[in-house]
Amino acid sequence: MAITTADIKNGLTIEFNEQLFQIVSFQHVKPGKGPAFVRTKLKNIKTGRTIDNTFSSGVRIEVVRVERRPYQYLYKDETGFNFMNSETFEQISILPDLIDNADLMKEGQIVEINVHAETETPLTVELPAFVELQVTSTMAGEKGNTASSNALKPATLETGAEMMVPMFINDDDIIKIDTRDRCYYERVKK
Repeated sequence: MAITTADIKNGLTIEFNEQLFQIVSFQHVKPGKGPAFVRTKLKNIKTGRTIDNTFSSGVRIEVVRVERRPYQYLYKDETGFNFMNSETFEQISILPDLIDNADLMKEGQIVEINVHAETETPLTVELPAFVELQVTSTMAGEKGNTASSNALKPATLETGAEMMVPMFINDDDIIKIDTRDRCYYERVKK
């Protein structure tokens, strides 16, 4: 489906230079001299890289229909990460390069898979904004450094992921992690 620059909105997925991009932001510009144009920030769906692009006003843009579908993460094997559609129970395998922060996924977790609606091709896998994981190993915090200090120490989580956590975190603690920036968010009460 083709639209013009007047129909652009954030979150729209378009085909541009034979690749798929999501519109992150846009601005219609009407300079004093010359024709109007639309300044955009586009995120490449495959690579995750963001580029700036300017479209002349009125240019036709090809829109791609993308559907977000809930899937449950089952397991990882030599074919990739295996998921099951929560509604149809259909199973699919997805390559690791389509998943950001795959090491924060725990078996049984629900994720959103963006699927190209016309070709039924999985595009990206999105984890929830926050996940709760158990710390399997970390070194003990030093005395006096545990309560209010901003000091961090390495920790290994139940999925094998490694990250930095505050000094007061111990083995077997459950922590909440922000999957967008891979940062410790808070300790979860048991």
